Amino acid sequence: MSEETVQKPVLVVDFGAQYAQLIARRVREAGVYSEIVPHTITAAEVAAKSPVGIVLSGGPSSVYEEGAPALDGGILDLDVPVLGICYGFQAMAVALGGEVAQTGDREYGATDVTITGTESTLLDGQPGSQTTWMSHGDSVSKAPEGFEVLASSASTPVAAFASDARRLYGVQWHPEVKHSTYGQAVLENFLHRAAGIPADWNSGNVIAEQVARIQEQVGSSRVICGLSGGVDSAVAAAIVQKAVGEQLTCIFVDHGLLRADEREQVENDYVAATNVRLVTIDARDQFLDALAGVTDPEQKRKIIGREFIRSFEEAATALVLESDASGNGEPVKFLVQGTLYPDVVESGGGTGTANIKSHHNVGGLPEDLQFELVEPLRTLFKDEVRAIGRELGLPEVIVGRQPFPGPGLGIRIVGEVTHDRLELLRKADKIARTELTAAGLDGEIWQCPVVLLADVRSVGVQGDGRTYGHPIVLRPVSSEDAMTADWTRLPYDVLARISNRITNEVAGVNRVVLDVTSKPPGTIEWE
Repeated sequence: MSEETVQKPVLVVDFGAQYAQLIARRVREAGVYSEIVPHTITAAEVAAKSPVGIVLSGGPSSVYEEGAPALDGGILDLDVPVLGICYGFQAMAVALGGEVAQTGDREYGATDVTITGTESTLLDGQPGSQTTWMSHGDSVSKAPEGFEVLASSASTPVAAFASDARRLYGVQWHPEVKHSTYGQAVLENFLHRAAGIPADWNSGNVIAEQVARIQEQVGSSRVICGLSGGVDSAVAAAIVQKAVGEQLTCIFVDHGLLRADEREQVENDYVAATNVRLVTIDARDQFLDALAGVTDPEQKRKIIGREFIRSFEEAATALVLESDASGNGEPVKFLVQGTLYPDVVESGGGTGTANIKSHHNVGGLPEDLQFELVEPLRTLFKDEVRAIGRELGLPEVIVGRQPFPGPGLGIRIVGEVTHDRLELLRKADKIARTELTAAGLDGEIWQCPVVLLADVRSVGVQGDGRTYGHPIVLRPVSSEDAMTADWTRLPYDVLARISNRITNEVAGVNRVVLDVTSKPPGTIEWE
C-alpha cells in the first residue's frame, strides 16, 4: 500500500476523561482522522505514528496528586501541533514550566469566559465574551514563558494560552461538548489553521484506504465473513467484496439467539442487494448446548464468541472440501468481522481503559483462533459506518437498521438461556418493535433492547387469578455512537400499548418496566 493511501492521524491522548471519545468524534466531524491513545504513550511511540496533530484530553485527576497521569514532555518537542484541554491543558502548562495553582475555586458547568485573543490563531473570529463548559478545581495561574494568554474567567486567570512559534495551544474549558458555544470552532481553528490539516477525511477516502489495506493483507487468498444482518457486518462485507470480489464467501450462523424473522431478512434482503455468495449454518442446538446452565454475562459472551469461531471453522472446512472437486482446495485464511471502535474501547483495547465487557468479536475470541482477522471498521463509530454503507450503495433497510448485538438475545436474558425463554423474549421483542415502527419512532431512537429478567418473578393478577411471572424491561436509548447514551422519552400512549400487548399476548410475563438510566453509569445492554 502506498504511503499516500495511509491517513495520518490526530492523536487524542486519553488522561481518563469521560469525553476522550467525544473529542475523537469532533475531530472527525471536522474532516480529520483521529485515534485515541493512552496517556502512558511515550514520545517515541507518538513519533512512530507520524501524527499531524495531538490533542491532550481532560481527566479527573489533579496534576499534583500522587500517581496522577503524567505527560511525556518529549511529546511537546516533536514539532507536532498540540492542543491541551482541561487536565491536558494543565499537564501541558506544568511540563512547559508554567504554574498550576490549587486555589480551591472550582468551576463546573456553564462558565462565562472573557476572550482577549479574538484575533489569535486559536480563537480567531470569536466574540470577546462567551459561554463555555468547565469542569476543574485546579487552575493555570501562570502561562509558560513565551506563551500568550488568550482568555480568562472569574476564577481562572489563564483559561487559554498559545505559542504560534511552537504550535502549542491550550484551553481550560471543554470545546468538545455542545455546551461550549464556540467549542467546535476552537477545535477547527486548531486543526485547520494552527496545524494546517485539510478537511479531507470522509467516507469516500475511508473506503479507498480500506480497500487498499484489504487487498494488500489478503492478496489472492480466500476470505469468509461472519454476516449477522446487522449494519456492522453488512458494511464490512460490502467493503471486502469491493476489495476482493469472488474471493469472499459470507457465512450466516443461525445461533438460535436471533429475533423474529431475522434469518429471512439476511437471506433475502442482503443477498438481493449485493449478490454476495451466502452460506447459512443452522447452529441453534450447538449454541444452546454450550450455554446450558450459564448465567454469568461475561462467560456467555465468551462462549458465544467461541462457538461463532467454531462454526466459521466448520464452514471454512466445508468450503475447502467443496472446492477440492473443482481443483481449488486452498484453505480459508481470513475472517472478516464488523468490529467497531466502541467494541474495542469497551473491551479494554487500545486506549488503556478498563474492560467494561468483552464483546464477542474482541475479548470473546478463543485463543486458538485459526484465522487472521480482517476488520475494516475497527477504527470507526456507528454513524460513520452508516455513511460508508450508503456510499457503497447498501439499501436503507440494512444501513438504517437499529443496532443488535452479535450475541443476540443471549445477552438480553438475565439468567440461563433456554429455548422457552428465547421464545418468550422473541415474542415480547417483536411486539415492542412493531409498535415503535407503527408510531413512527424508529428514526428517533438509537435502539430499544427488550430484556427478560429470567431469574426474577413478581406476583400479578390476570383473569381474576394470581400469577407469578417474569418482568420484561424496555430500554429505549438515544445516542450518536453508543459511547454515551440517554434514555428516550417515548410517548406514554406508545409505552402503554407495548405493555398491554406484552402482558396480554406473551404467556409468562405479567409486568413491563422502563429503564431510565443514562450511559454512563449504565451500559446500553444489560449484560
